[in-house]
Amino acid sequence: MLRFKPSILIALDLGEHALYQVEQQLPALSQTTQFVWAIGDAKNRVRMEELISLHRPSVIFHAAAYKHVPLMEDENAWEALANNVTSTRVLAECAIRHAVEKFVLVSTDKAVNPTNVMGASKRLAELVCQAMQMPNSTRFVIVRFGNVLGSAGSVVPKFRAQISAGGPVTVTHPEIRRFFMSIAEAAQLVLQASLMGRG
Repeated sequence: MLRFKPSILIALDLGEHALYQVEQQLPALSQTTQFVWAIGDAKNRVRMEELISLHRPSVIFHAAAYKHVPLMEDENAWEALANNVTSTRVLAECAIRHAVEKFVLVSTDKAVNPTNVMGASKRLAELVCQAMQMPNSTRFVIVRFGNVLGSAGSVVPKFRAQISAGGPVTVTHPEIRRFFMSIAEAAQLVLQASLMGRG
């Protein structure tokens, strides 16, 4: 999840290693941006209030999600709901309270007519944002996409490993169509949505 003002970018992650990797790469891209590296759980209201009130972001990009479909079924279903829905509600409420201009929820194509817990939890997160949209308040924008090549949740490494092992390549359904985009395309889509979206 990234949040920024024109001169400040706050990177928040629950995972230390992921945040460390971003911390090592981003500063080289901008000499004029002040970076804040924050470890935290987006479900932790106290931590989110602290960060948002201290740094006063103008935009929140909320991308925190458990997204591996099979792992989020059965025993992990409640955790998927807690992470994907509760974190959205906590951040959305903080955004409204601190007059954040725009809140961009990064959702998934699996939220369209969801057939699994992950898709349903992201659809619920979308509904949370829609329910919180009020006139003259934080503008909530939702952007959906699917498979991002090279991302942490990409299915491509699994396919490569299956092919290297001589197959078979497992798919959800023989008739399924998969669409892929690059990380750069995904980032551009999120930024375009944040500029175009009016709530």
